[in-house]
Amino acid sequence: MQPCLKNRHDSPSFESASSLFPVHFFGEDSHGYKELVAASKRVDSVPVAICTVKEVWASYSIPSDTIALFRKADNHQENLVLSEAKKLESDGLVNFITINEVRYFTEYNQVTAVGLFNSEVKTHLLLFANRGSKEYTELKKQLEVLAPEFTGKFLFVLINGAAKSNFRSLNYFGLKSKDLPRVGIYDGDSDMKWLLPEGEITPEKVQDFCQSFLRGDLKVNRH
Repeated sequence: MQPCLKNRHDSPSFESASSLFPVHFFGEDSHGYKELVAASKRVDSVPVAICTVKEVWASYSIPSDTIALFRKADNHQENLVLSEAKKLESDGLVNFITINEVRYFTEYNQVTAVGLFNSEVKTHLLLFANRGSKEYTELKKQLEVLAPEFTGKFLFVLINGAAKSNFRSLNYFGLKSKDLPRVGIYDGDSDMKWLLPEGEITPEKVQDFCQSFLRGDLKVNRH
């Protein structure tokens, strides 16, 4: 799918169209425009827009030519101020987008880990599942629908238990690939973890698990 790259002059609510939405706050003749166009073609799963209306810039505290990336998963705005960029290339913009690519349900890997752990939301709801399994696809779809309810409270993270690079994460929870799927919570502020009890995983159980954490009912580390 080709990216949506166009001027928007109507409303400052344009970022609501996607869970991840970079906006170029400047004109087509500005430094960085061509680089963003090239980058947007390489990250075609992320819609891109251009805003030249400075009244809208003020709504987002944008003082000068800037590429701003809006994340709905944690209500975060990440700004790349072009005047402060020492070197501006499409490779760098692709890196800026992918490193900060935190969605409602983000699959954990070496790249997305940067955005996940730099987020102000330090509590992660973790789905451990083996890629290729029936549970992997079905549970991802079910929990992705649940994630917006916990915006700003949890980041929903998918960990592929079949990948050797994720074995350390499984071991941290006392899990092995054969034990999956499982659901856990990791709280970065307290460095504590909990596992949802074994059994069928349903959106209702996961929702209650999250609410129990928010109420402070998960007092004891389950592992």
